[in-house]
Amino acid sequence: MDISGEQHLDVKHNIIKKRIDQHGNIIETRVDGIGSPKIENPLQRHGGRLEHNETYCGSCFGAESSDDDCCNSCEEVREAYRKKGWALTNPDLIDQCKREGFLQKIKEEEGEGCNLYGSLEVNKVAGNFHFAPGKSFQHSNMHVHDLLAFQKETFNVSHKIHKLSFGAHFPGVVNPLDGVEQGQQTSTGMYQYFLKVVPTVYTDIRGHKILSNQFSVTEHFKAAEIGLTRSLPGVFFFYDLSPIKVQFTEQRTPFLHFLTNVCAIVGGVFTVSGIIDSFVYHGHRAIKKKIEIGKLS
Repeated sequence: MDISGEQHLDVKHNIIKKRIDQHGNIIETRVDGIGSPKIENPLQRHGGRLEHNETYCGSCFGAESSDDDCCNSCEEVREAYRKKGWALTNPDLIDQCKREGFLQKIKEEEGEGCNLYGSLEVNKVAGNFHFAPGKSFQHSNMHVHDLLAFQKETFNVSHKIHKLSFGAHFPGVVNPLDGVEQGQQTSTGMYQYFLKVVPTVYTDIRGHKILSNQFSVTEHFKAAEIGLTRSLPGVFFFYDLSPIKVQFTEQRTPFLHFLTNVCAIVGGVFTVSGIIDSFVYHGHRAIKKKIEIGKLS
């Protein structure tokens, strides 16, 4: 979301998400239906159970946009609730979620992590992107996440940033968040990164231009405070663009410039050598005179 008012919720295009265990190993995705509880035929939208000669059309439990809408899975019910701005308080009361074993899946995923990689396109205005648990939706002009479905009060958002960049790579670029790792010490909280993005143009020796960006960062951790409104657990990146553009140009050193530098270096060597030689010579003479005076007396 950015200051222009544009928002993208639950971004999935160009973003790959994989489940990982506590040791960072990839967990294979389970086929839907395996391990789900065996219950009676699905509940139809009109209230009865699915018969053999009927087409399944599940209820959205009041979140239908029209009379023809069907919610045939727990995910579709949650999405319908999200569009309405409603929170799904008890998934066990939803036939689709109970049939798919939604709460059981959440319990089995306890202690797991998530590996994300990909790319996002954002407008050239200040904004933010974040990673947080739960379905996101708008409620009273506020961006909120539905955490009630998880039925827990603590969320561990420890994380490691392998690579974060704004634009294409170019020689010499340093991304300050690459390799940064944060371990959460409290029960829950919000990690905030404030990024200042500087547009950069790199021109190589052949004249090819690379349009990219550099950024600086400051970070802040906001822990949950007992008795106050709980902050949304997650990792947030707030970015703002600098009005200044930086240009790097790669050039060959002209031969005359190179020759001048060599002469300057050679001249400097001779000068320093002369100073050292003069110091040694005059020091030797002074010591020799003192010795001769001592002998004469």
